[in-house]
Amino acid sequence: MVTLRLEALIVCFFCIVSKRLIGLLLAAAVWRPKSKVRLYNRGMSKPAVENDVEELREQIRHHEYRYYVLDDPEISDQEFDGLMNRLKSLEAKHPQLVTPDSPTQRVGGKAAEGFAKVPHSRPMLSLDNAYNEEELRAWDQRVRDLANRERIEYVCEYKLDGMSLALWYEGGALLRGITRGDGTIGEDVTPNVRTMRSVPLTIGAATLKKANVPESFEARGEVVMPIAAFQAWNEQREQEGLQRAANPRNAAAGSIRMVDAREVAKRRLDYYAYFVLRAGDWIFPTHSESLDALEAAGFKVNPHRILTDDLEKALRFIRDAEAKRDHLPYEIDGVVLKVNEVKLQDRLGFTGKAPRWAIAYKFVARAAITQLEDITVQVGRTGKLTPLAMLTPVLIGGTTVKRATLHNADEIARLGVRIGDYVQVERGGDVIPKIVKVVEDAKHPRGNREFAFPGHCPECGGLAVRADGEVDHRCVNAACPAKLRESLLHFVSRGVMNIDGMGESLVQQVIDSGKVRGIADIYDITRDDLLRLDRIGEKTAQNVLAQIARSKQLPLERVVLALGIHFVGERTAQLLARHFGSMELIENSTDEQLQEVEEVGPRVSEAIREFFSEEKNHELVGRLRSAGLRMTQEVIRKGPQPLAGKTLVITGTLPNLTRDQAKKKIEAAGGKVSGSVSKKTDYLVAGEEAGSKLDKANALRVAVLDEAGLLGLLQ
Repeated sequence: MVTLRLEALIVCFFCIVSKRLIGLLLAAAVWRPKSKVRLYNRGMSKPAVENDVEELREQIRHHEYRYYVLDDPEISDQEFDGLMNRLKSLEAKHPQLVTPDSPTQRVGGKAAEGFAKVPHSRPMLSLDNAYNEEELRAWDQRVRDLANRERIEYVCEYKLDGMSLALWYEGGALLRGITRGDGTIGEDVTPNVRTMRSVPLTIGAATLKKANVPESFEARGEVVMPIAAFQAWNEQREQEGLQRAANPRNAAAGSIRMVDAREVAKRRLDYYAYFVLRAGDWIFPTHSESLDALEAAGFKVNPHRILTDDLEKALRFIRDAEAKRDHLPYEIDGVVLKVNEVKLQDRLGFTGKAPRWAIAYKFVARAAITQLEDITVQVGRTGKLTPLAMLTPVLIGGTTVKRATLHNADEIARLGVRIGDYVQVERGGDVIPKIVKVVEDAKHPRGNREFAFPGHCPECGGLAVRADGEVDHRCVNAACPAKLRESLLHFVSRGVMNIDGMGESLVQQVIDSGKVRGIADIYDITRDDLLRLDRIGEKTAQNVLAQIARSKQLPLERVVLALGIHFVGERTAQLLARHFGSMELIENSTDEQLQEVEEVGPRVSEAIREFFSEEKNHELVGRLRSAGLRMTQEVIRKGPQPLAGKTLVITGTLPNLTRDQAKKKIEAAGGKVSGSVSKKTDYLVAGEEAGSKLDKANALRVAVLDEAGLLGLLQ
């Protein structure tokens, strides 16, 4: 009996199991997965989840490339959002799997206040310009003469109107994004760069191998704001009661330096690459190969380019580009011609600030006719009164122009312009609006109000005088508030004392608060002073104070420039500081002593003496000295010139000298310091980790020196 019951139980058990199995098999036959991504549960193995995450990332990267680089999407926006949302969900449940190069990490939070300064691997130089066919032909002739060749092969590319940006990659992953800055040192804006969908966050080893690009490299290119994105952003600003941005280029440059990357992401910036480097040196023998390699590596490279050794073809390309510029999705302001062969680029070398092997052909300035409604006068930091034409707003090349400079009273007389006139306005170099001429015809009658230049400053009521031999009127009141505002903005600007965070708004606030009545008062600002101002929090206050303190370490030449002496720009300030070595000697120099300085003539020496003849300016220097600013630096005098006519390249880390110190010593001895090794290089000064420049020098049989060898040569 027991045996029968046991057998019955066993039979029932197998029936139940069989029924369950049949149900599962039927369900499996009907079910189909909705995507390639596997479903998972908490019991799923870690490798399986990792595979799902990586598979999703690869799909998203592929579709980002199709959409943002090739402009040829394969799926709808809704499907793409579905992939992204599934990846976000997986990463939220498994935060240990989140990596910096994941597509979900493109938009982060706020960056640290201010941006770290980073030296470029190779200077990011500006280009010389040609404005007509004659100037371009003259440049081509110079290149052919220097190269001793009948024909030169050029790459012609559209000149995008944006902002230069360098991207550093290590192991195929984006490491840093660096602005152009002053060409030698830029700012690290990596969080903002990550928001740009056309910038690859990571590039696979197979892709780099196919492109023949090393896993660690540098891409250089241009950040632009597409016209559609610019227009949409301006419409949004208008709805919010904010002032419209002037043009896409300024919008792109301002966006890339914003603190909050989430705000940058909304601007829809784009990136086009045009150079690829390794450790500051070219990788490929020609520029055209570099462009092809960048394209193969997954970067967006402008397709509008040609390779030709026929200047007539280049000119046809330029004319065609100018005809197409109004129909492009981004702004261009010209065409760039570059010598294709890298070895020839090295032979041609550089002028002071630009390569001889490249030139930008700038398009004819865009123009429009509008009415001059009024003329106002603006007071600058030196007291100069500049007349401004207030115009009926007119669109010129995608930018709304509301005012233009009239320079001075002589320019107004030359144009014969009257208030109410219709005038032709151009954006000179596509940037600065200027009045070209008065338009007079049946549709455009003349105005009837003459403009009289004021005899008093419109800001403070002080006398406005015009010195003999000068074209400008100037306010003579040293306490003029307009001069104070402009002087402060000059003082804190990047190329002068570089006090980041003190923009127009903060400068105006500290003036209005009464805490700053002169330049030197900047160094008396306290934390409490800043916290009392609008929109200034603890972090911003700390950052501004840190920047003010840091400015005290800048060299004497920056302090000389910061004083705002008439005719004393960056170059003259540098020459004065290096010649005299102290502010005290500059203050007390005679005309004859000042004119011993290179490039300082009678007008400049007179302006310097006039500045220091004012007692208040002596007091200003004294206060800056008391605040701790540097008032001395090394004197560089023209003594023996053992390196006259010699070209040297510095690479690697020297045991005692910084590169800047070594460069100054070489220049003081009459030598020239170049950034790249070529057949024209006389010496390579090599320290530790010299890299590819040492290999190239050895290949070209260039003499190699260590630091001791350099010092011996200098002696």
